[in-house]
Amino acid sequence: MTVARQLRRIPSVVLIADRAGGRFLLLSAATGVVVGVGAWALVEAVHLVESLVQSIVAGRLWWVLFTVPAGLLLSWAIGHYLAHEVRGDGVPEAAAALIVRGGQIRGRVAPWKIAATAITLGAGGSGGREGPIVLVGASIGSKVARLARLGEDQVRSLVAAGAGAGIGAAFNAPIAGMLFALEVILSSFAVRHMSSIVIASVAAAVTSRSLIGQELILDAGAYRLGDYRELGLYAAMAIVVVAFAFLFLRCLDRLDSIVTRSRWGQTWIRPVVFGLLVGGLIVAEPMLLGTGEARLFGTGQEVANDLLASASVVTDAPEPLAQMWWVLGLVAVGKVLATSFTLSSGASAGAFMPSLFIGAMVGTAFAKLVGPWWGFSELSTGAFAVVGMAAMFAAMGRAPLTAILLVFEITGTREYGLILPLMLTAILATFLAELIHPESVYTMPLHRRGIYPTRTGEVDLLDTVTVGEVMSPARVVAKPDQTVEDLRRQLERHRSHGAPVIDEAGELVGIATLADIGTADDSSTKVAEVMTRRPVTVSPDIRVSQAMERMAALGVGRLPVVAADDPTKLVGMFRREDAVRAYHQALGSRTDHHLVRARLDQRTHPGAGYYDFRIPPGSIADGHAVKDVAWPEGSTLVAVRRGTQVIVPEGSTVLRAGDVVTAFGSEASREVMINRLNAGADEPTAEIPVIELEEDADDPTPTIGSPKDSGDER
Repeated sequence: MTVARQLRRIPSVVLIADRAGGRFLLLSAATGVVVGVGAWALVEAVHLVESLVQSIVAGRLWWVLFTVPAGLLLSWAIGHYLAHEVRGDGVPEAAAALIVRGGQIRGRVAPWKIAATAITLGAGGSGGREGPIVLVGASIGSKVARLARLGEDQVRSLVAAGAGAGIGAAFNAPIAGMLFALEVILSSFAVRHMSSIVIASVAAAVTSRSLIGQELILDAGAYRLGDYRELGLYAAMAIVVVAFAFLFLRCLDRLDSIVTRSRWGQTWIRPVVFGLLVGGLIVAEPMLLGTGEARLFGTGQEVANDLLASASVVTDAPEPLAQMWWVLGLVAVGKVLATSFTLSSGASAGAFMPSLFIGAMVGTAFAKLVGPWWGFSELSTGAFAVVGMAAMFAAMGRAPLTAILLVFEITGTREYGLILPLMLTAILATFLAELIHPESVYTMPLHRRGIYPTRTGEVDLLDTVTVGEVMSPARVVAKPDQTVEDLRRQLERHRSHGAPVIDEAGELVGIATLADIGTADDSSTKVAEVMTRRPVTVSPDIRVSQAMERMAALGVGRLPVVAADDPTKLVGMFRREDAVRAYHQALGSRTDHHLVRARLDQRTHPGAGYYDFRIPPGSIADGHAVKDVAWPEGSTLVAVRRGTQVIVPEGSTVLRAGDVVTAFGSEASREVMINRLNAGADEPTAEIPVIELEEDADDPTPTIGSPKDSGDER
């Protein structure tokens, strides 16, 4: 039987799984399916808690003064005692896991995040479920990657895929999920991540649609741009939206600063106080505004849907009090405050849906305000609500592409009539928000933790070198049962500040530094009692730039290097001096590349050009300074390459045997150069080798000497 016939008998799924890329794509699809189930579980859990709370309140709105603080307190307790990662939005935690921990997220995070978010929102807290589902998806992606024993770069891809799948499942919008993962979570549009993110987002959206239903999370009519002069109004509205975004960001920033400085910031008093403030806003809104309805609790999805579905044309006709522009503006301010209090309480909720809610409110209010004075066309409040959502999310998240396509996709806009206003307002809002508040709602929590994500634009020199190329062996390896005094003496003898801790099974269990040793009560204390458990690690295949970013975020000078397929197997250490060596290596490689390109460009230059030669042992240049060597007239030394180091030659530069020298000169000066160096070599040759630059050669640097030697060097 031929090989072709044998292959036909093997199921196609098996063939795909056997391929390196096929297995990873199958894992991405599996991640998307599980994330879709997680999104369904979160939606059902929120509805369950809401039903329970509504049965308790039973029309008595003032009861929220008890239910909201109780819900925030219980959610805070989950984050404080069971899984600290569940506190807050979820998106910053997912990004931090990628930046600092290489995508490592504990498996327990997903179920506890679902529980904490359901309690927060179901009890009446103001927030969204989309941010939390991002962390749920990232946690699932990380767990799947660990079970499959993937390398760190694939772990990062799968974590980002899980996060994007969360948005795709929550909004039933796979395209938006893909863009969110690339633009917000990874801050990179690297092609190597796209396939897994796309497959996971599609799988999650299909799964959630099958379980939850095919209804869009938000629904809007087929609005169109009535007159091109309306673009001026949309631009003006973007400015107003940015003002609300600035208020939102400043509230979050100030409240977090207050919590950090206060004594009660880490105690149960924090969620209770903020819960009372949220409950007070919910009760005060219908009383003070006379609207008869409370719109500040929960996600606000139903209220936003009502605004989007409103196809009413702005007129001078009297409107209900609840729909007047100034009332809508006050409700938007109230939502800013209620969401800020909820997020700052330490409970679990997201800022995604509240941003869309506020944008819809501001957009509708703006249309109602300017509509009666606009005489060129009829303004639709629904259209301004749709565009207002995109502008608000762009200003809050600094992700204009995601904002444009997300709003376009989740609202079910069936035509491209609003694509120009969406593009204009999203870009303008992002630009203005960057000017007045450089941090986004997702980067503020990271910056407070000392984590500064970088957006990939130009290629960093350190992106071209991997940790495995420059890592060094561990100078000292500690044991858990070793005394701190013994370890201190070892560290001092080797002039090191820290050591990885390996147990009897040969697994990495921690890292111990001199600072850790200083916390010991006495010299007989065991290393296991003071070491840092579950240390942040890197793998040999990640880029040095990523490792440096991780070290800077943690404020450490070394990271253990573990095997890509086994996070407990120590293979080396990455230190600051390794990063310096990586920089020199990358600089040398880039300079050498430019020199080769320059030489190739000069090949057609008549009469002169670049050429390379190696310094022969025992020649007149070996061991002598450049100024002491009699170089021929008409030649200029350009560079000296010594291993991975590139040196710009000066008069005091001492040349060594084996150095590759790049020179520029005429054909005659090249022959004189080779003759002089060969004359002083240990094994001179009367035959001058022909030096040619071959574009396809692995090393276009011939050696001066016999033709046989030159060929061997090549």
